[in-house]
Amino acid sequence: MGKIIEERRGFSDGKFEHLRATLTEAPRICAEKACVYATGSFGRREASEQSDVDLFIVSLSDGEAKGARGRLTKLDEILLKADLIRAARAMKFPEFSQDGRFLQHHTASNLIQATGNQDDDAANTFTARLLLLLESRPLTGQDVHSKIIDDVIAKYWGEFPRHIDCFMPAYLANDVLRYWRTLCLNYEANTSEETPSHRARRKIDNYKLKHSRMLTCYSALLVLLHVFAKNGTVTVSDAQKMVYQTPTQRVEWVATDSKDAGLVTIIGQLLERYERFLNVTSASKQELSQLFSDEHQARELRDEQSRFGDLVYRILHQIGQNNKFYRRLVV
Repeated sequence: MGKIIEERRGFSDGKFEHLRATLTEAPRICAEKACVYATGSFGRREASEQSDVDLFIVSLSDGEAKGARGRLTKLDEILLKADLIRAARAMKFPEFSQDGRFLQHHTASNLIQATGNQDDDAANTFTARLLLLLESRPLTGQDVHSKIIDDVIAKYWGEFPRHIDCFMPAYLANDVLRYWRTLCLNYEANTSEETPSHRARRKIDNYKLKHSRMLTCYSALLVLLHVFAKNGTVTVSDAQKMVYQTPTQRVEWVATDSKDAGLVTIIGQLLERYERFLNVTSASKQELSQLFSDEHQARELRDEQSRFGDLVYRILHQIGQNNKFYRRLVV
């Protein structure tokens, strides 16, 4: 583990526990019926002084069918959001983006039953479900958070009992790839303004997209591919272990579990470059804007994100040689 990654984990843990302690009503409201989980830099345990906090609310349902009533009432939801807003303000986090538009409440049944459904994207259940698996950390309602994760994994592993010895998690892998490509499409669609400040903002967003968001998605695929290459199958337990690791922990685990010295070397290079990314993005918004407004520096940083993507590809290819799961990821 690199020094910067270790420092970020310590900082994230300390501030996250402080936020948890600042809540007054949320634990009571959520008890045995809902959870609040963080995503983003706090979900990945790599927050800095500049980080905001991104939260999702998911409540258990009274039934399994889509649209089943959630156990969190509308009034409880209002009180819960008020406590979250109050605690975030007390700790001087930036205001929740777009006036709290993304501080959403989903029911577990909708999150699970929307899997593969045509309404999945529109209802934002797709994003909530994928981030739950890829980079979530419970702020309150940990038992509920764990139960919902188990239920979501069970949905993706529905065919496992019939293919115990050769299960390929293509269903989940396809959704992870879809989520990554959705992030890329959303970035490309945001091209309406061309002011200098907007161009700098786009460069910053692309830098983050090609580092933290790429690692969030592909670290999960790396673990699943590695386990399949090693065991010829991927169990529910394997998936659960992957979900409870952060993106950096996933690639660290693959290096530790692998006997391929060449692969370990490439993973070390990847983590070194990721530390460089963490160091750059610890700057304030104003400092980042100035940095990416400088054409020479912006070009160097763009080259860095390209080299980072090259390393992710090399790791995938190194693990996936002669592997039919790797073929499914590519074609």
